[in-house]
Amino acid sequence: MLIINTLQEFVHDLRIQKLRVFLTVFGVTWGTVAVVVLLSFGTGFKKQIAKNMHGIGEGIVIVFPGRTTKPYQGYGIGRPIRLVEKDAALLAQNIPGIQTISPEYSQWNSTLRLGTKVVNPLVSGVNPDYGGIRNIIPKRGGRFINVLDMESSRHVIFLGDSLKYLLFNKNQAVGNYVLLDGVPFQIIGIMRHKTQNSSYNRRDQDRAFIPAATFSAFYGRKRITDLVYKPANPAYSSEISKKVYAVLGKKYKFDPADKNALSIWDTTEMDKIIRNVFLGLNIFLGLIGSFTLIVGGIGVANIMYVVVQERTREIGIKRAVGAHRRDILLQFLAEAFFIIGIGAALGFLISWGLVLLMDLIPMGDFVGHPAISGTVVGVAAAVLGVIGLVAAYFPAKNAANLRPIDCLRYR
Repeated sequence: MLIINTLQEFVHDLRIQKLRVFLTVFGVTWGTVAVVVLLSFGTGFKKQIAKNMHGIGEGIVIVFPGRTTKPYQGYGIGRPIRLVEKDAALLAQNIPGIQTISPEYSQWNSTLRLGTKVVNPLVSGVNPDYGGIRNIIPKRGGRFINVLDMESSRHVIFLGDSLKYLLFNKNQAVGNYVLLDGVPFQIIGIMRHKTQNSSYNRRDQDRAFIPAATFSAFYGRKRITDLVYKPANPAYSSEISKKVYAVLGKKYKFDPADKNALSIWDTTEMDKIIRNVFLGLNIFLGLIGSFTLIVGGIGVANIMYVVVQERTREIGIKRAVGAHRRDILLQFLAEAFFIIGIGAALGFLISWGLVLLMDLIPMGDFVGHPAISGTVVGVAAAVLGVIGLVAAYFPAKNAANLRPIDCLRYR
């Protein structure tokens, strides 16, 4: 019954104060749009940056051999550290925090030929786990390197999508043969296109991959170019890196504190930096939108003070017939939140429409697409709630504290 009466009085106030209520609702609506759209832009931008960064692999670590810069156990400085394929198994056995690891061979300026078409891609020798670590996903109808390829040292090859296009254009490639440095290799798969804005030698779309065992026999190489692994928990990545220095330092006789003996690129560190940067960006964007919403909150407070003043005699009558201060307080709080609720609902609808329209603009590869996530809605609702409560409470408290005798005398 109280809710129905409150709604009736709210509708009555709407009719009397049409322009004032419209401007107040507009202020809340515009503030809601500002908060939601700005936070949506921040969320979309963060997702796009993360997508670009994770093209190389999500939360991976790459270990490159280096040279010693500290004497250790009678060995001098400047000694090169040369890693071998078995080091991948050594690290996996001794460091439980490593989820997956793969050695990697690299051969620059190889010749890949199909008829009269010749390209010079980077050829990498890897094991089956490498594809999952590096987000190299085969297109439908093909596959990545498997265990049988490794065990039999098969002459099979997996192509990046751009490399495939140079050789085959739009024609079928899987199952066909190409000449790698004059030797036939059968194509087993083509990489599904991915966004990759960083690499440590060449982007995957321009590379060719063969089994590590085949690479070692084919090129007569025993030393690998690098090791790529993925920590089971990125939070412990720095501790795992220290263990990598310790395990390899013990094998190759170098000081584990010598950071130049190995060069480690930990992409999880960049993830932490990006996460902190975008947290600050979203807070900044949220504050900008909140300032606009505060203006709408001031409008709510002003109109409620006017409503209280105009209904002073009504408040006195209600108090005289038994209404408590709490009843008056809740009534005016409810009316204020009706106004805020209408403005917020309109704001969310407009924001949703704007986000859909902006999603049609071809800018996704640069700043991403705005996204209204649960976090965005939650933050916007929390800001609305706080501002609405503050804007509504003081006029409502003022109304509740009026003395009945003073209200009845008011003209």
